[in-house]
Amino acid sequence: MQKRLTFILFFVVSFAYAQKKPLDHSVYDAWESVGSKQLSNNGQWALYTILQQEGDAQLYISNLKTKSKLNIPRGMNAQFSNDSKFAAFNIRPFYKDIRLAKIKKKKADETPKDSLGIANLTTNAITKVARVKSFKFPEDGFDVMAYLAEKPDTAKKTTSPSSKKDGEEDFADDEPAGRGKADEGTDLVVKNLLTGADKTYKYVTDYYFSKDGKQLVFASSGSKKDKSAQKGVFLLNTEKGTLKTLINGKGNFKNFTFDEESEHLAFVGEQDPEKQEIKNFNVYYASTSLDTAQVIVDYDMPGLPEKWSVSGDGRVTFSKDGKKLFFGIAPVKKAKDTTIIDFEVAKVDIWNYKDDYLQPMQLKNADRDSKKSYLSVIDVFSSDPKVIPLTDFTLPDADLVARGDADFVLASTDYGHRIESQWSGSTSKDYYLVDTKNGQRKKIISGLSGYAMASPAGKYVLYFDRKAGNWYTYTIASGKVTSLTEGMSVKFVNEENDVPDLPNSYGFATWTEDDKAVLLNDRYDIWSFSPDGKSQPKNITAGFGKSNKITFRYQRLQQENRFERNADSKFVKANELVWLEAFNNVTKENGFYRTNVGSVKAPELVVMSKHKYSNLLTSKAEDVFIYDKGNYVESPNVYVTADFKTETKLTNTNPQQQNYNWGTAELVKWTTPKGFSAEGILYKPENFDPNKKYPMIAYFYEKLSDGLYSYQAPAPTPSRLNISFFVSNGYLVFAPDISYETGHPGQSAVEFINSGVEHLKKNSWVDGTKIGIQGQSWGGYQVAYLITQNDMYAAAWAGAPVANMTSAYGGIRWETGMNRQFQYEKTQSRIGATLWEKPELYIENSPLFMFPKVNTPVVVMANDADGAVPWYQGIEMFTGLRRLGKPVWLLNYNGEAHNLVQRQNRKDIQIREQQFFDYYLKGAKAPAWMTAGVPATEKGKTWGFELTDDKP
Repeated sequence: MQKRLTFILFFVVSFAYAQKKPLDHSVYDAWESVGSKQLSNNGQWALYTILQQEGDAQLYISNLKTKSKLNIPRGMNAQFSNDSKFAAFNIRPFYKDIRLAKIKKKKADETPKDSLGIANLTTNAITKVARVKSFKFPEDGFDVMAYLAEKPDTAKKTTSPSSKKDGEEDFADDEPAGRGKADEGTDLVVKNLLTGADKTYKYVTDYYFSKDGKQLVFASSGSKKDKSAQKGVFLLNTEKGTLKTLINGKGNFKNFTFDEESEHLAFVGEQDPEKQEIKNFNVYYASTSLDTAQVIVDYDMPGLPEKWSVSGDGRVTFSKDGKKLFFGIAPVKKAKDTTIIDFEVAKVDIWNYKDDYLQPMQLKNADRDSKKSYLSVIDVFSSDPKVIPLTDFTLPDADLVARGDADFVLASTDYGHRIESQWSGSTSKDYYLVDTKNGQRKKIISGLSGYAMASPAGKYVLYFDRKAGNWYTYTIASGKVTSLTEGMSVKFVNEENDVPDLPNSYGFATWTEDDKAVLLNDRYDIWSFSPDGKSQPKNITAGFGKSNKITFRYQRLQQENRFERNADSKFVKANELVWLEAFNNVTKENGFYRTNVGSVKAPELVVMSKHKYSNLLTSKAEDVFIYDKGNYVESPNVYVTADFKTETKLTNTNPQQQNYNWGTAELVKWTTPKGFSAEGILYKPENFDPNKKYPMIAYFYEKLSDGLYSYQAPAPTPSRLNISFFVSNGYLVFAPDISYETGHPGQSAVEFINSGVEHLKKNSWVDGTKIGIQGQSWGGYQVAYLITQNDMYAAAWAGAPVANMTSAYGGIRWETGMNRQFQYEKTQSRIGATLWEKPELYIENSPLFMFPKVNTPVVVMANDADGAVPWYQGIEMFTGLRRLGKPVWLLNYNGEAHNLVQRQNRKDIQIREQQFFDYYLKGAKAPAWMTAGVPATEKGKTWGFELTDDKP
């Protein structure tokens, strides 16, 4: 009887699996993922977006108490109002309409535009407004919002009414604005959310709320067609509805900012003639008590360097106390020489060995550098104000300290160290304290290979020195340097560093209030240090992480502040209960713990499970949390909880997954020939039968096993293996981890990848004659190397590989303009020496020199716009193997990057990759592109996907 029941159960389960389809290439577009998530300040509402890979998103706003839910098709970029009574969001056009506009090659103004949606969370009513460019809520204000319209899609002449008291009615207009010039603004609508009343202000180019929402500043361009339209800068009192003209007249005004108390306002602007090429920007100041804005910094302001001026591209910000105003200055730009005849002058880049940066880097960053501004400050209330430049060419970067309230900024420079980035990949820096009263500089750190930051209250500078491998503090008041970690038995640098460069730190967690303590990470645990060194360090996780191989990291719970005003909130209270992200390095489980910052007890377990969690977000009330979680089997979904003892699931993404043969993920461990412990992930089909033999594809990069519980959505990937697709279609997929020996990256790949494959081949269900390998970039290099070592692989796919380290060494990474030498000497390529110091290592690790040994069929992807790996590396690989008569194909996606960007190309490569591996690992028919190829004359007419009876 027992045998019969077992047989029936096996039959039922087998039948159920048999009914499930393998994934095909048509499933990608509708496959869902979780987008942004947010909780209202009162914790009663949650909003979250479910995205499709190619299609229309869905926005949901859920009432966590009543369980009611609003569904807004195509809703995106949602925000709650500060009082939790409203939510606003963009409503995107239908995907099909955007696609049609692209097909018809419509101009930008003719393409479908976003609408605005406003949800009243008391009545659940939704108001929609067509063609809206942007919207804003005030950070702390209530009952008001503003939005800026797109240009109307039909021209309509409007006339601005005559001037009224306060000038307000010059803007108030219920008619849509007419089509203006490209530099003309559009309608700004200011809406009272409680009454529904709104006012429209015309030709607005920019707008900005004060923190309390009681003031709204905006700039209007006016209109060449509507001569009566007001233009300038205006300040609206949103409570009283009164409008003040701060500047009357046409100009370019931007970068508005209010002080913390919402009483003072500053911005930059210029009113030069339109045809004047070089604009002279000023800094303007206004307040609620002044009738007009005043220029407080212009071109002849005392303290401004000669031939320098206010930058129109620099950020403007008040110190927290409102006494100082920070802004950017820059050298006056040179006007274009109109006497130069373009076709009569040379076009040449001159490379000079003394240049700080290589010409490709300079050209890549030319636009950014032309807009570079240098931080300066002015005392707003001084009787004798002058500009205090805080940075310049030799000291270009600075951060405010204590939100600008400190008497100094922390400035840094790599001036004099920049050339070394060619071979090091980074530069050392000098750090200075720059006095905001007089601009005097005090060097506090020299030649730091690492990084430094000021403490929230501005009492210390915390820095990590990679050369020493230690954390230090510099005490501002005394100049004392204190080593925090030197001499400790615990390491605070990466213990697993396997590149020929100095190890990085495990990172900084947070500060406690008033700079009393700083929290730093070791490999597993978190330590509390007294920044003055007077107290012994405390392990606030009590070594629980190390003893249990659990990595703890401080979890910042508050939602990202979209207003960027609360920079000083990056600390915790002395005895605050904090949340810790936890990762078990043995089981790969993820979850959360809690601990008290002032404690030295083992942290309290909240949840650990076989899932991957997103970051936790909470409301201001901190009584509810929102997150998403999933694993390889479970599509990620959104959840809310108060304590993790019970959780509420808010979404059900990808229900169609249950109709497909999915898969499982398990951890595999083995020992390499040299005795190293190794691990990786093995993915099996859901209908796996141990009595069958399966083809297997090994996919690798460096270390992937920590992603055991990550969801692998079926998607046309930029370059990596589409794991879930191949698993669903009857393949095993193996993702081994690799550790490296300096000077021998190729043999390190052999050590770990091949031994892992051999370990799995011992299982009867692995077909050892049908194993393929796939990798991209560094993984592509390793594929190219592996096939030169033996014939254990039946097929190989190498994306963007380096085949010849000797020719790649001196090249350029065109996406950044950086030279490639640093990769080989210091980072991923791991040679650890120059080409002329150890040429034998470059040759040993270059597959090109061993191509006669290759017998494995291989496809190479090398794209002609690759900015990371020169595509001629793929050409060297293809032409070398081709000359040797080896089966090799090269895919060059025109104009594409290192990883494919265009979705149609991503879809294309999925089909080719499946056809290639199906032919060599499953015995399927070969496609025409592999057998006969696709002649250039047929490019764009045929793609060669049709299967043939021919052999490649």
